[in-house]
Amino acid sequence: MHNFRKLGIETNGRTSGRIKTFCPKCHDSRKNKRDKSLSVDITTGLFNCHYCGWKGTAAERPAVDDHSFAAVPDHFRRPTFDVSDTTLPEKEARWFVETRRIPQSVLKAMGVTARLEMMPQTGHKEHCVCFNYFERGELINTKFRDGAKNFKMVAGAELIPYNIDGIRGTAECIITEGEIDALSFAAIGRTDVVSVPSGANRNLTWLDRFVESHFEDKVVIYIAVDNDLKGLELRAELIRRLGAERCRVVSYGPECKDANEHLVKYGVESLRIALRQAPEIPLEGVFTADDVQEDLRTLFENGLERGADTGLENFDRCCTFELKRLCVITGVPGSGKSEFADELVLRLCLRHEWRVAYFSPENMPLPYHLRKLSEKLTGCHFKQGFMAESLYQRSVRFLNDNVASILPEDDYTAANILSKARQLVRRRGIRILVIDPFNRLEHQIPAGQTETQYISSFIDQLSNFAQRNDCLVILVAHPRKMNREPGSKKDPVPTLYDINGSAAFVNKCDFGLVIERDRDAGLTRIHVSKVKFRHLGDNGDPTFIYNTVNGRYTPCEENPDAGIESQRITDVKFDNASWLKEEEAVQGEILME
Repeated sequence: MHNFRKLGIETNGRTSGRIKTFCPKCHDSRKNKRDKSLSVDITTGLFNCHYCGWKGTAAERPAVDDHSFAAVPDHFRRPTFDVSDTTLPEKEARWFVETRRIPQSVLKAMGVTARLEMMPQTGHKEHCVCFNYFERGELINTKFRDGAKNFKMVAGAELIPYNIDGIRGTAECIITEGEIDALSFAAIGRTDVVSVPSGANRNLTWLDRFVESHFEDKVVIYIAVDNDLKGLELRAELIRRLGAERCRVVSYGPECKDANEHLVKYGVESLRIALRQAPEIPLEGVFTADDVQEDLRTLFENGLERGADTGLENFDRCCTFELKRLCVITGVPGSGKSEFADELVLRLCLRHEWRVAYFSPENMPLPYHLRKLSEKLTGCHFKQGFMAESLYQRSVRFLNDNVASILPEDDYTAANILSKARQLVRRRGIRILVIDPFNRLEHQIPAGQTETQYISSFIDQLSNFAQRNDCLVILVAHPRKMNREPGSKKDPVPTLYDINGSAAFVNKCDFGLVIERDRDAGLTRIHVSKVKFRHLGDNGDPTFIYNTVNGRYTPCEENPDAGIESQRITDVKFDNASWLKEEEAVQGEILME
């Protein structure tokens, strides 16, 4: 439940995604009245003004039992420092024990050390506390923190969760936002705790390698991150990745934003209570009008806005996308269904960070498909001498981080494919699932069920997957065999109703695209035949030229009245530039608090 309206934030009817809007705190005093300076994530409720700095959340927070956070009792015992029992310099050790209330036994057990280290923020060697990251007892990385709260990690070292060995094989685990918060839970006896390695952000690529080995077996996962803007954003993504059904959210009470502040203010036993009272995520899928009254009022007053665009202006005028939707693509063999699906997927991934998983047997072997995707990304022919080595390496890294392929050895059933896709939601955070094509799945029609009934049920499964996992599902399906008109050399253009097997393909999808390749005119028409929700677009027929060098679709204007085919296409400017951003800083080199 979000309270944007109570805060004066106009979301213009959008119910998900990110938007920019006017800031109610500074808009009236701004000279530029047209500047939408407030960034809003409608899904999580988070907002931030890039002009005046106003930020926060419109999300309802779990109810907190204030009786659990009473004043510090008389018997409250703080840890004391023993100068003879430390592996840290006395100054740093005293700070941990007397200021942060972390016992020396915890510092030893968690391998906290100190040393002089050159810090890029100051340009000098500083006395630093060292939070050492181990995996199976081997040192993988170190985070250095000086007295001014400057941080850095080892350049080029892998980012892994802090104290990852502490949760291997445990039934429960706690996830915090910082190492000191992890030490705070260790101080109450909960060593089954990890910290995210790079602070609060929505990029959880560091989690991918550990989902199966360290998180898949967990019965309960406590999300114990900071109660600020970035922490709430991190919390939302962790819940999506790890599954709301087993997550509980820890609340720290009045005037405490994290676990260590709670430990210092209220003590060990109170932090235990806060963990024990962490509520489950509210029951999903049961709502009344009162639960959504603010969103409903916003829709009533402002209407709806368009969805995620692709950057293809002529296509975006007809169709924009939302998560939780099903898109069906069809066209005769050779029309470019898979090629255009690839174009959509890469553009959505690049513009909106929607990772993708493919089930695409027709694109096998896998290197062939990755070659096509690399050409679209880089704009270059995939061959040494045409594509620079550095660009090749960047495209491979991008594909490795953002694209996964599902290709079981012997089980192509829908249940198995969707099961693996669900695992990829958890392990890699995918937002798009592509099934290409429908007829390569192993369809096991139950006894007593017709093909039409089975397909209708299958489409329901895809829609349900999209809804439950906050994904866009793209299904490529072949039409029935269609014969050319007598005397015609052109392939007929199918409709969504011509997809082989059932009218459910068109009746139950949210988006329906028909790909037509006109070889005589040298162009491709994308017939946007269905957009279920009007705020996301409307029917239309954007036209493109297919670039054979890099596999991209270039928008063009068609003049159907031109007598010569070569004159029918106008306003064509091929895009051969790389879509990949310039090389970013090496992962983990420097992290600022």
